[in-house]
Order: sequence, then structure tokens, then C-alpha cells
Amino acid sequence: MSRIILMFLLLAGFGKVALGQKPLTDAQLSKLNAYQDTLKELAFKVINSPDQSERYESNAIMVRTLVRALQTQNSYTFEFDSLKSLSIQRSPDNAFRLFTWHVMNRNGTYRFYGAIQMESSDKLQLHPLVDYSNNINSPQDTLLDNNHWLGSQYYKIIPVNKNTSLPYYILLGWKGNNVKSTKKVIEVLRFENNKPIFGMPVFEGKAALNGKHRIVFEYNRSASMMLNYEAGENRIVFDHLAAPAPEMGNNPALFGPDLSYDGLKLVNGRWKLTQNITLTNQDSEMDDLYIDPRKRNTEIINKLK
Repeated sequence: MSRIILMFLLLAGFGKVALGQKPLTDAQLSKLNAYQDTLKELAFKVINSPDQSERYESNAIMVRTLVRALQTQNSYTFEFDSLKSLSIQRSPDNAFRLFTWHVMNRNGTYRFYGAIQMESSDKLQLHPLVDYSNNINSPQDTLLDNNHWLGSQYYKIIPVNKNTSLPYYILLGWKGNNVKSTKKVIEVLRFENNKPIFGMPVFEGKAALNGKHRIVFEYNRSASMMLNYEAGENRIVFDHLAAPAPEMGNNPALFGPDLSYDGLKLVNGRWKLTQNITLTNQDSEMDDLYIDPRKRNTEIINKLK
């Protein structure tokens, strides 16, 4: 496992080659498509192989292959859109993109892998993410960097660059955990001297939230927790987790949604907690396909008159 991490670091450092973010040539596109096909095969083994040794062996090859693919000139413009087993999220301001994925251990725990590729016009800038979760005693209180990362598989990036002296990004992620419980994370990412820093005390609300660098939710593995971003309301919304009985309140592995919802509203660059919120339905293009039956009945009656 440590050999894979070292290899990732060495390859990322080696990967500073000339890049110019121009449209991909036919040769570059062909090369990247070939890399993508190889990555798809390896990612399938990482996720589906019943043998843990084969999963990690395939992952090691996948790390090398991904870094070599990103060393291809103009790789930042290639979407890897058929590589579904990895989460690939591009920041809305196009400043960087995140590659994150996991390997499942035979005991039901997970190890996470990832990298941040920065947008660059002259060279590949790649920051490997090294999962340090087992050595982080207080995840919500600890400032971290890419070599000491609370591993997660991110699915949403929210930029915060207004009403704040220090721009940052909120990352929503799935962390897994073990055979009893699952975790999700609201992470904070910022850059100092072009280096990624994870964690920032931007949350306000109840005492347990104030001053935290990130928020980590834990709940029963058989349950499902909603953690999303409502762009129209400028807020993060999530299920309120609770124990099935008061005497079980100290065991998050028993927690689950209690059919109420909480939110974090962005106000002047900070996220303020609001409990017991009402969720709003986001407008969708599918709405145009819906025919209100009451309106339809009225139209039929009018035609019969």
C-alpha cells in the first residue's frame, strides 16, 4: 500500500512536462482514448475483483496509467467521460479537477486514492492525495494537506469566492467506513502558494459545529443519507441523523435519517446551520413534460361544450 503511494508521488513529480491548453490534436485524442480504455479495464478489476491482492495490484497499475495519461499534452481538456468507476469532478471555475476513488478491503473498510489536476497553460501540476484517515484522531478539528488527507470520494464542488477574504471550495463526499457504518463528508479545500490545504472553520451554528474544519456524518451502513447542494437556495441540505432510541445516542453505527432535514446556508462567506428546513423542488426540464390532470380535464370539458 505504501509502495503505491510512493509511486504516485514520484510519478506526479516526474509529470511536470510542457503543456499548452489547446484543442486536442487527433494524435493526442487517440492516445488519451487508448489510455481511457485501459483505465476502464483496470478500474473494473479494482471494484469487482473478489481478491483483495488483485484489487490493489490493479489499482497500482491504474495509478501509473492515469499519471501517464495526464502527462499527455493538453490532457486537462480531455473529459475521461466514459471512465465511470472514478469520480472526476471539475471545479465550476475550471481552476482544477479532482480524481477520487476507493479500494475496498476484505474486512469491509476502504482506502481512498485521488489527485488534483490544476489548470495550467505550461506544465502539468498534479497533487496526489494520500489517505491518512487511520492516523487522524479528530477528523473535524484537524487541518490537513494532500499528503495527510481524509480520504473521500467527492461528487460535488462548490466554489466560495464572494464576501470572503480567502476564497475556498466546499467538497461533498462519500467516505464509506466499515461493515457497521458509513460516513459522508463536507470538506473545505483552499490553496496556499499553489498547494492544497484541507479544512477551514467556516461553519456556524450549535456549539458542536463552531470552529470545525470539516463536518463528518456517520450512520448505519444499511441506511441512506441525503447530502446535496441547492444552488437556488445557496445552501447544503442533508438528512438529520438520529438514534432509534435515546439510550442508543452514543453509537453512530445505529443512526439513520429521522425524516427531518437540516441545512447550511451560505451567508457572507460562512455556512450557517438551520434546522428543520423545508426542502424545495428544483426546476427541471422534465417539468415541461408534466401535464396537470386538472388542467387537462378542464381542456376536455371545454372541447365538449
